[in-house]
Amino acid sequence: MDWKKAFGDREEIILATCSKSGNPRIIAVISLGFHKNKLLIGICQMKKSFENLKHNKNVSLAALDKGKYYYAASGKCEIYSSGEYFDITMEKSKGDDIIPHHVLVVDIKEVFDLDNVKKVF
Repeated sequence: MDWKKAFGDREEIILATCSKSGNPRIIAVISLGFHKNKLLIGICQMKKSFENLKHNKNVSLAALDKGKYYYAASGKCEIYSSGEYFDITMEKSKGDDIIPHHVLVVDIKEVFDLDNVKKVF
């Protein structure tokens, strides 16, 4: 299984952040897929996570692909409210009930296949 499919466009994934004081937070988000090998996530209603990301750019992610394959990923992120990544996010979000006000762009540094307990990227 290709791990990028598990984190692909319109897949529900788990995003973990950490506050400035070290408090962890996890939320479910919808992936907007990859662009230039970076994962895009629209920021809509994630107030606490959004604040965490302003102070700590490290994130962890988890995905379940088709109910069979579990993956965990980690990386660094940037937040944009304009530009190429934001424009792509807005295009992909057309027709959605909730429109993003920013885009989270994650540069994934490593991925683990949790079923086979091995690093795959």
